[in-house]
Amino acid sequence: GSAERLLVESESLVHDLAATRTALQQGEISYRHAKALMDHVWSLPEDARAGFESALLPDARKLTVAKFDGTARRAREKAHPDTITTRHAKCITDRQVQLVPARDGMAWLNAYLSAADANSVYERISGAAQSLQGADEPRTLTQLRADAFLDLLIDGVAPSGLGRGIRATVNVTVPVMTLLGHSEEPGHLEGYGPIDPDTARRLAGHAPSFTRILVHPETGAVLSVGRNRYKVPKDLRRWLRVRDETCRFPGCNRSVARSDLDHGKEWHEGGRTKHDNLAHLCGPHHKLKTEAAWAVTHARDGTLTWTSPAGREYTTEPATRIDPPPPF
Repeated sequence: GSAERLLVESESLVHDLAATRTALQQGEISYRHAKALMDHVWSLPEDARAGFESALLPDARKLTVAKFDGTARRAREKAHPDTITTRHAKCITDRQVQLVPARDGMAWLNAYLSAADANSVYERISGAAQSLQGADEPRTLTQLRADAFLDLLIDGVAPSGLGRGIRATVNVTVPVMTLLGHSEEPGHLEGYGPIDPDTARRLAGHAPSFTRILVHPETGAVLSVGRNRYKVPKDLRRWLRVRDETCRFPGCNRSVARSDLDHGKEWHEGGRTKHDNLAHLCGPHHKLKTEAAWAVTHARDGTLTWTSPAGREYTTEPATRIDPPPPF
């Protein structure tokens, strides 16, 4: 995705936005200004782009990126030949939610929604947060908003009944000595990364929607998966989820929850349903492997070696090395 975006940006600067490229070369604007301009230009029909660029470049030379982005957004509304009703009907189909890991055990949960719906959500959690304020409440309004948002999403049920009885299952890996309170080594949250020891201990001991994985304090080998089971279970699907954590195609970070198990050597070609012939692949990369002549070789330790149609090799490592492999 990153490589694709760089190629698109480069092509746009070379072929569509020559004046922006010149201003960038001469140091008159930053690359962030150029990216902001490109983001707005791409949303316009081709015959409107040149005029938009010439009108906005003077502002890019004198405004901060944030100020320029606001100016460009307003100008784009006036320059676009389609009505906002037509554009909104198209864009509403792109609504989505994204999880973006941050540092120090935190993450951003971003939602792309219609402005009206997003505002309604924000007003609701703000109202809930304000109702909790009082002389004995130590949390700030900002913190209360975040907590109200969390409580409503984790435990809330829609009028239609959506959400009733639904709990997500997430793996949390905890070193044994950390769980016992004898170490401050961080835990590992599936799909995110390191989390602080207190959070790891809390999730391992009291959160029903999290599956605890214990690891050896020295070797890192998995000692158990699941609640109070001190051996690796014979459930192959769960074992592979722990091992892989994400799609195993080079560069892909889609969660195993949104991926399928793929036979490295196809079943109809004699491939076995065994841990050293199975790996998680998301839908697009599963299709790519099947239809685009990508080949994969499985090592017994979970390492995958991919060979592209051009003959280049790429290696992906398992998220968790479970050693020795179970007797599946």
